[in-house]
Formats: sequence, C-alpha cells, structure tokens
Amino acid sequence: MKKRLIFLAALLVLVCTVPSCSLSLSGASIPPEMKTVDVELFENNALLVYGPLSQQFTESLKDRIRSQTRLNIIRDPEADAMFTGSITTYSIAPVSVQATGTNNAPPIANASRLTITINVKYVNKKDAKNNFEQPFTRTADFTGDISAKEASLVSDINKQLTEDIFNRAFANWN
Repeated sequence: MKKRLIFLAALLVLVCTVPSCSLSLSGASIPPEMKTVDVELFENNALLVYGPLSQQFTESLKDRIRSQTRLNIIRDPEADAMFTGSITTYSIAPVSVQATGTNNAPPIANASRLTITINVKYVNKKDAKNNFEQPFTRTADFTGDISAKEASLVSDINKQLTEDIFNRAFANWN
C-alpha cells in the first residue's frame, strides 16, 4: 500500500510538471505566453532590384515560422512579436576573372556572386532582452548568365537568410 501511495504521488508530480515543459525539434525556444507574431513586408531598398524579392523573402520568413513554431502570424501591431525591415543589398559582382585571349579585349567574369542583405528589426514584446536589429547577408556563386539562374539562386539565399533570422530570434543564436 505504501509503495502504491509513493507511486501515485510521483505520478501526480510528473503529470503536474510535464505540461509546463515544451520540446522543440527546431531548436526554437519560444515562451508559452507568446502566441502571435507580425511579419511586415520587407521593402526592397537595394540599388539593384529583383522585382519579386520583397514578397518572396517575406513569404519565406512566414513559411519558416509557420512550419517550425506554433505561433499564429497576424497583421497586427499588438502581436506578441514583430519582424520589420528592408532589403538593403542586392548585388552581382565578379569573383573570378579570365583573360579573353586578345590584347585589346577586357577580361571577363568567369564566376560571379549574388549577394543579398536584409536588415531585420525583431521586437519581442514578451521578453525585450531578445530584441535585436541587425543585417543578415548571404551569397551564392554562379557561372554564366544570371537570368537563367536568378530565381533559383534567390530561393536558395532566402532559405539561408530565413534560417539565420529564425535562429537569431527564436533559438537565441547570436
């Protein structure tokens, strides 16, 4: 009888403590009181503009939050957390150059690099010590003409950027 009473007491303690614990396979550490997040459109303020980038990046960040958290994404300044920012850099530059073989012709780019920088402001209304504002930059190297590869390169960079931003906001990776 005594063993059974001890077992029931231990079970009661376990049942009372488990609901306050949370497990996340994404590495996210989101307090239970945080329920909503607002992700504003990231305007494209870069000198060189890729038309769909603003919408694609914003949706990519929302998709990551939807798939890896329990947070509801709402359009409301009263949300528990808020992402705002802008695209500040979209550039294409040569990373390696090859000679053309003639004396008068200038060298040509053998490989180029696409660089995208997003300046992000994150406000966590439940825990202000997690607030930040910082730029996030990612690159992708490519050969040949960008027009055939641009959509794919931008998609790859968006995945990397949203992972970096998500980890900074929710996994406390500085």
